[in-house]
Amino acid sequence: MRGLILAFQFLTRIPTVELQDFKKEELASAAVWFPVVGLTIGLLLLLIAELGLSVSPLLAGLLVMLLWLGISGGLHLDGAADLADALGAAHRDPQRLLAVMKDPHTGAFGVMAIVAILVTKLVAVSSLLASPSITLWTLLLIPAWARLGAIYWSQTLDPLGPGRAEDFVWQLTKNSYRLWGMMLFVCSLFFVSLLFALSAILSLCLWRLYLQWRLGGMSGDCLGAGIEYSECAMLLAALLI
Repeated sequence: MRGLILAFQFLTRIPTVELQDFKKEELASAAVWFPVVGLTIGLLLLLIAELGLSVSPLLAGLLVMLLWLGISGGLHLDGAADLADALGAAHRDPQRLLAVMKDPHTGAFGVMAIVAILVTKLVAVSSLLASPSITLWTLLLIPAWARLGAIYWSQTLDPLGPGRAEDFVWQLTKNSYRLWGMMLFVCSLFFVSLLFALSAILSLCLWRLYLQWRLGGMSGDCLGAGIEYSECAMLLAALLI
């Protein structure tokens, strides 16, 4: 139970009970609960979507996007912005890349990344909610898939340097994320479609391949950016398939 509480505290701004005698080593036990956090986020998004749909799909999309942002406190968007700034300024210099990612200021590339992600989510969610042929299970499952991705990327890529991501690298076995992957795949298959299930897996694999090719590893910012970009990819895939 402590691991579940820590997972919510790490990934969201949802109020939880305060843990006593916290030890850094306990963070490793939290990672296995990331998909549960994602499902909880998805459920909250569904509830706010239903409220907004009583007025219009566009309003529902806006409410969903704002709640999505508020639940995480912008944590993953911050990672996407830091990574975008680093990639734009590093010119393939690994040390420069890490230095820029640690810089608390947001540059032009980071702002563009944030705007692109938010606009993509607003348009995609509004279009999804306006389509009678797309099940709302999609919105429930996407946050869970993305947070499963954080486990997958951290377990299959080398850390770029010391940081929060290394706190979660993470005394887990491969069976941990594989079991969650199987469960989410079955849910996606039965409640959405085979193509959506495959597109979810593909989005996680493509981000891993990109990080391996472009950076040779991962950091906490890379995990946060991956959550945002894979969510966008799955939303767009849900509309296109």
